[in-house]
Amino acid sequence: MNYFDHAATTPMRPEVLEAMTPYFLEQYGNPSSIHGVGRKARAALDASRRTLATWIGATPNEIVFTSGGTESDNYALFGAAYANRHKGKHVITTKIEHHAVLHAMGQLEREGFDVTYLDVDESGAISVAALKDALRDDTILVSVMYGNNEVGTIQPIADIGTLLADRDTLFHTDAVQALGTEAIDVHALGVDLLSASAHKVNGPTGIGFLFIKTGVKLATRSFGGQQERKRRAGTENVPGAVGFSRAAELVIAERNERVTAYREMADTLLHTLDELGVEYEVNGANRLPHIVNLYLPGIELEPFLIMMDMRGCAISSGSACTAGTIEPSHVLTAMYGQSDRTKQSVRISFGLGNTVDDVTRLAERLHEVVSTFMNGVR
Repeated sequence: MNYFDHAATTPMRPEVLEAMTPYFLEQYGNPSSIHGVGRKARAALDASRRTLATWIGATPNEIVFTSGGTESDNYALFGAAYANRHKGKHVITTKIEHHAVLHAMGQLEREGFDVTYLDVDESGAISVAALKDALRDDTILVSVMYGNNEVGTIQPIADIGTLLADRDTLFHTDAVQALGTEAIDVHALGVDLLSASAHKVNGPTGIGFLFIKTGVKLATRSFGGQQERKRRAGTENVPGAVGFSRAAELVIAERNERVTAYREMADTLLHTLDELGVEYEVNGANRLPHIVNLYLPGIELEPFLIMMDMRGCAISSGSACTAGTIEPSHVLTAMYGQSDRTKQSVRISFGLGNTVDDVTRLAERLHEVVSTFMNGVR
């Protein structure tokens, strides 16, 4: 099987598993314990926090470990909204966010907050001018993802940070999909809150972090112990933190090499499809290098994905599969409106283990399956 769904999750690097293993079998102490075993676990946790902070230009005290991107997004949004509702109840986001943000925003609306959802253009980008126009005196939070998980479009995060710099409005970005390829400095970007997850960068599942800028106050949504400086109760996931930090070290060392490889793979994919005469259009622009979202006119999405799987190629749509039917992508709907494009597009995402030769074979399999639909064969 050739796996081309790295935007969904990534295989763990052997180096990451090797780094984690001692903290399952030998150094298994609770980092809150004062005995030697606990102190060793605490030392590993603190070292991991330092590495992750350095990765994004933060300080260790600004990193709060979570269970992943969804928890980080929820903590940022609800924490900021609840802590600042005495100032106002207006929040701004975009129509193309991950559901971890959109569904949280829906809940805030049910609780009486007023949420503005910004439109995007056909490239998938928001307008900073439109964001500026949407700001109000009672706007307490703006949340805009760094790079989209379906089409890969990168948003103008630094420009938004500049716009909000002189306002009493918190700025959150979901950078889960971007950290594997983009060099991110939270203070240069001007963000107050940033979400990250390990399993998108060849780390373990079940571990992430939320960057919380020094001085930013969030309402806690977790009660129990005093872990994470009283910001997130519960025994810390030491093996996960160690694995995340090791994955980050590998990203830092290999980022340029990875980006170059992914761009070559994307170019190879599109060039081979052109040579084979496949009709397609690329969804999105100014994209993360590992994501290519293709509109393939005439296909039926669910059987198409199954037929690709039968040919040994794991790709995906950006759609949610519900009760055996594939719903139109909310991202593509925001970009193109109600059209066949929202139900005839597939996402291909590159990562560890993929080669240019694999991508050439992928393009050939895409040609085969597209041809079956063009010929009316099922």
